[in-house]
Amino acid sequence: MKRVYYKPAQINSYLLNISRQMYKDSFRPEYIVGVTRGGLVPAVKLSQYLDIPMHALGKDETNCWMSEDAYNGKNILVLDDINDTGFTIGQIKLDWRTSCHPNDDRWLNTWGHNVRFATCIHNEASDQEVSYYGISINKFENPEWCVFPWEEWWITT
Repeated sequence: MKRVYYKPAQINSYLLNISRQMYKDSFRPEYIVGVTRGGLVPAVKLSQYLDIPMHALGKDETNCWMSEDAYNGKNILVLDDINDTGFTIGQIKLDWRTSCHPNDDRWLNTWGHNVRFATCIHNEASDQEVSYYGISINKFENPEWCVFPWEEWWITT
């Protein structure tokens, strides 16, 4: 599989695209959730740009207070570097729902409404949708391994 190295300027432009999309939707999150590890750098950057607090969420970590906020209608943006297969987004949705009022239908009106997902790169072949993305690729048609500037930075500098 070919490796595609993304430059910091590209990532910055993707984050500006995301912020423009949010502005068009009149969506203003109360805080940004950066998914550990790949989503942390973009989340910090967008948090600084929009002057919105940012919190980290580990992929295998339960944060009941975040799920309570989501359930109670707080506007939250969950940001990761890539929506590759959709596994991470699916796990967050499952974790937040099962840790907070798991049988309540209110969750059906949470995803894509007050809780939105954004990624710098969205793979069209993913089984999860995102509300906002910097660019869209199709890894099914053009298989590639995306390498971000914070990965392998010691090799590419």
